[in-house]
Amino acid sequence: MPVALITGVSGQDGTFLAERLLAEGFEVHGLVRPSDPSRHDVFRAYPDIVFHEGDLAEPSRLVDLVRDVAPDELYNLAGISSVAQSWDEPVATGIVTGVAVAGILEGAARVAEEQGRSPRVVQASSAEIFGWPATAPQDETTAVRPVSPYGAAKAYAHHMVSVYRSRGVHASACILYNHESTRRPRTFVTRKITSAVAGIARGDGTMLALGNLDARRDWGWAPDYVDAMVRAARHERADDFVIATGTSHTVSDFVRIAFARAGIEDWRSRVEIDARFSRPVDSPEFVGDASKARRLLCWGPSVTFEEIVHRMVDHDLAGLDGGR
Repeated sequence: MPVALITGVSGQDGTFLAERLLAEGFEVHGLVRPSDPSRHDVFRAYPDIVFHEGDLAEPSRLVDLVRDVAPDELYNLAGISSVAQSWDEPVATGIVTGVAVAGILEGAARVAEEQGRSPRVVQASSAEIFGWPATAPQDETTAVRPVSPYGAAKAYAHHMVSVYRSRGVHASACILYNHESTRRPRTFVTRKITSAVAGIARGDGTMLALGNLDARRDWGWAPDYVDAMVRAARHERADDFVIATGTSHTVSDFVRIAFARAGIEDWRSRVEIDARFSRPVDSPEFVGDASKARRLLCWGPSVTFEEIVHRMVDHDLAGLDGGR
């Protein structure tokens, strides 16, 4: 039976990935934080996963975990995943989103040395490593020059993948652009929008407060991006891959479509701009060129931007209607 280790298994991507690997017959191990309040819910929801409690702030223990599990496939999805939170906690972000990856890769290198085989490692990298890109769309050759603590931590991790790949570790980096689903926490702007829109449509709210409506992002469907990571792990040669739809939309596009799905056309009167939700530095446009992933991984997105918004709004409306 093949073995997989997923860090961040309790998150949006982690649960989709775990479900897929379990269905494929993998023995799935998952790393969760002892302080994660949702971990017990995840334990109950996924009794077939072998859980390990651990802290990304202790990279030496990550080395030991990887050596003990000795997985065939290793997916690092963990870390502080909010750019906004990274401004509040820059040091912690550097440790758990950046330095921890060195521990994971070192563990994979030890397995390769001790067992003569390298785990197939996939690092969930981010478009935020490009910071303020000079060109659009961005691809694997775009300059890495982050403008946030989150982007800087991801950039360190991204470079470490290349370092360990040169040591013989089968390590790939999937440079993931924004990807959403109904499992996205409400701390993320997309789910904040759809949950607020559902509340307004059902009379449980009056206004939606947001920061920059003009920021452009390339939004995809989370299960598609999980599929890309699996394909990268199983590709014969480890490499870096941009995973994106190739089309960008503004935050206001997302808001407009969400309100329209809920039956509200006059969305501007329901939105207020609040400076508290603006980032100190916010890149104007992220849009990715996934030609390499299409060519080498035979990967492509399967869900349109509008359908993603519709699915999320429908989910939040159903959640409210079910409680009435």
